[in-house]
Amino acid sequence: MTTAIYSHADCLRHEMGEWHPESPERLRAIDDQLIRSGIGSLLERRDAPLAELPAVMRNHSAAAIALVRDNLPGPGEYYPLDADTLINEHSYQAALRAAGAAMAATDAVIAGDITNAFCAVRPPGHHARPGGPMGFCLFNNVALAALHALDSHGLKRVAIIDFDVHHGNGTAESFRDDPRVLMASFYQHPFYPYSEPQPETANQVNIPVPARSNGDVVRKLVQEHWLPALHAFKPEMLFISAGFDAHREDDLGEMGLVEADYAWITRELMTIARLYAHGRIVSCLEGGYNLSALGRSVVAHVKALAELD
Repeated sequence: MTTAIYSHADCLRHEMGEWHPESPERLRAIDDQLIRSGIGSLLERRDAPLAELPAVMRNHSAAAIALVRDNLPGPGEYYPLDADTLINEHSYQAALRAAGAAMAATDAVIAGDITNAFCAVRPPGHHARPGGPMGFCLFNNVALAALHALDSHGLKRVAIIDFDVHHGNGTAESFRDDPRVLMASFYQHPFYPYSEPQPETANQVNIPVPARSNGDVVRKLVQEHWLPALHAFKPEMLFISAGFDAHREDDLGEMGLVEADYAWITRELMTIARLYAHGRIVSCLEGGYNLSALGRSVVAHVKALAELD
């Protein structure tokens, strides 16, 4: 069982101001907790390559890419893409590293070089729409990885599981009409990005839950909605949008998950992966803004991926 951690120093250089919760400290908190947990030395560390532009264009328009690439400000300055998404001089490079990590991890998992991977990267991705950045996200890392598995490796069916507190609207938009991709998620509703709930379909199982929902609520919906859909779909690979802002200590959400819930969800997904996908999973960091809760939750998630718990 080999679990790799993909990251890069460039992901620390993107920042949106000292006030912004999506900060480089998130990755440092994850590293600190991995070391403190004692599992850091048991994981393989890999540097993320830069994503190539044609691969990014599988999911994003030329205008969406240019909006980031062509508006990089000078040193110490920021350029606002929307009210809460800014870029600095390093943001385009960081976004290419984040997307590159997800695709490189996909290559390695499909090749059998590693069993699964966690991409400790930023900026996150699941709000990024084909037409442009949104909600702290520049390029949609998980969407690009899924398309890479389908288009470069010839897989027929992949699943994306999103357990961020916010709806992964960019991912849903990217694959709403693509029968090769099953997306399953829960998300607090009503809440940013204020998506209107959609009926479940064969490839979209996105379940809104009210504020203050705890792990019991989430485990029930996983058993009643996600797992039946995954068994019916039989994905050849799983991708996880791993947001940890549904944790009860995270002030950017109002849900009540704890580390044990993330570990349980991960183990359930690993069972699906073993049944249908040769165990293949690539997980990418999304949200999670309470630094202590984020680090602890990632440890629980990665321990489950590496079968160390």
